[in-house]
Amino acid sequence: MGKVTGFMEYARIDEGYAPVEDRLKHYKEFVVGLNSQQAKQQGARCMDCGTPFCNSGCPVNNIIPDFNDLVYRADWAAAFHVLDSTNNFPEFTGRICPAPCEAACVLNINSDPVGIKSIEHAIIDRAWEEGWVQARPPKHQTGKKVAVVGSGPAGMAAAQQLARAGHAVTLFEKNDRIGGLLRYGIPDFKLDKVHIDRRAAQLQAEGVTIRTGVLVAGKDGLGKDSKVTNWAKETVSPEQLKAEFDAVLLTGGSEQSRDLPVPGRDLDGVHYAMEFLPQQNKINAGDKLKGQIRADGKDVIVIGGGDTGSDCVGTSNRHGAKSVTQFEVMPMPPEEENKPLVWPYWPIKLRTSSSHEEGAVREFAISTKTFNGDKGKVKSLTTVQVEFKDGKLSEVKGTEKEWPADLVLLAMGFVNPVSPVLEAFGVDKDARGNARATTDFTGGYATNVDKVFAAGDMRRGQSLVVWAIREGRQAARSIDEYLMGWSDLPR
Repeated sequence: MGKVTGFMEYARIDEGYAPVEDRLKHYKEFVVGLNSQQAKQQGARCMDCGTPFCNSGCPVNNIIPDFNDLVYRADWAAAFHVLDSTNNFPEFTGRICPAPCEAACVLNINSDPVGIKSIEHAIIDRAWEEGWVQARPPKHQTGKKVAVVGSGPAGMAAAQQLARAGHAVTLFEKNDRIGGLLRYGIPDFKLDKVHIDRRAAQLQAEGVTIRTGVLVAGKDGLGKDSKVTNWAKETVSPEQLKAEFDAVLLTGGSEQSRDLPVPGRDLDGVHYAMEFLPQQNKINAGDKLKGQIRADGKDVIVIGGGDTGSDCVGTSNRHGAKSVTQFEVMPMPPEEENKPLVWPYWPIKLRTSSSHEEGAVREFAISTKTFNGDKGKVKSLTTVQVEFKDGKLSEVKGTEKEWPADLVLLAMGFVNPVSPVLEAFGVDKDARGNARATTDFTGGYATNVDKVFAAGDMRRGQSLVVWAIREGRQAARSIDEYLMGWSDLPR
C-alpha cells in the first residue's frame, strides 16, 4: 500500500482553514482541502501494515488502504469507485466525520496517522468535478413499495440502496427540505447544503419519490410542548403508511434534546441548541423567518462541550456576539491521549474545533445551578465547580460564580428519538427510549411491528453521520431480503 517507505519519508499534512477574520463574515465552508500532490503524498504514507485496523475503525468499513494506494498512484477514478462501493455519501463524512479510522491507523501507534479523512474529501470532490458521480437507476422493478420516514443520512442511504434494488421508494421528511440534522442542525460553514441538494437530485434520478413537509405521526403529532423543529404542512398516520407500503423504515434523528431543569429554566433567552441552529440554516437558504434567535451583541453561554456546542459557538460569533463562553461539566481531558493504552479505539482527549479558534472561553468541570433573570428575561447564571468524588460528580464548596448571560444555549446532547412517533407505530423501545431492533445478519433492524424497521439514530440513539450511513445500508439489505426472500445488496 502506498510507498513502502512513505510513512518514514513524509509528514502528515492537515487540511487548512481560511483566516478567522475572513470566515467570520459568512456561513460558507472555509476548509482548504488537499491538492492532488498533497493527497498523493498522504496516500504514500499508508503502510503495508498487514492488518489494516482503519477498515474496522470505520463504521462503513471503507476499504481505506486500497483508495489510499490508488490516490498515491494517481488513479483517481478507481479510488472513487472503491470509496463509492462502501459509502453512499463521502462528501458528508469527508467533511464532518471525526475520523475514527485515523484513530485506528497503525501509524497512529507512535506517530501521526495517515490523513484518511482528507484523502476521502479530495477523492469525492474530484469525482463530482469530473462527473464520475452518476445516478444508477435499477434495470428492473420489483413491484414492492417501501416508505422511508426521515431523510437524514440513514434515510437517504437506505432509500438509495432500496431504489437501486428495484423497489419503489418514497422518502418522507417533516421539514421543507431533505437532509434531517445534516440540513437543519449542522451549520453551513461545516457542510454546505449544495452537497445534500445534488444527492437529492441523484436519488430522484434513481427513482426515489421525495415528499417534504410531511409528518408521519399519530393524531397528537410530536406533542403540544415539543421543541423539535417541525415545519410540516400535512400529517400522515402510521396506519396509512402500513396500508400503502410493503415495508416501512423509521430513520428519524435523535431530536429530543437533553434539558437542564434548574430554577429559571423558563426565562426568555434560554433555548435548546436545536431551536437556535436550524433557524440560521433556514435563513441561509433564503427563507424568511420571524423572531429568529440571535446572538448579536449578547453575552452568550453555551452549555455542553460537544460538537453541537461548538456549532453554537461558531454561529454566535458569526452573529456578532459580545462574548461566547462554553461550559463542560466533565473535567478537562488530557491534550494528548495515552496511545499505548487506547489504540486502536477512539481516544478521550482535548479537541479544539475551528469554532473555538474563532473565539470562545472554555470552562471545564462546571455545573449550572440557576438561571437568573429580570422582567422574565435571562440576565445571568450561577455556577459551581464540580469534581469526581467517590465515583460521582460533587460540588466544590466556595466556588459559586455568577456569569452575565443574555442568551443561553443548551447543547448537552440528545436523549432519544421523538417518542410520539414510535408510540404511534406501536414500536417497542429499549431502556434509552430508542426503537428496539437488532443488527443481526438475518432479521436485523426489524421491530416488533410487522413490516416496520428502524435504523440510524432512531434505533441506536444519538450518533455519528457515518454510523447513520452504515445502519441505513444494512437496514436496506434486511428490508430487501424481507421483501424478496434474498438480497445481493452489500452489508
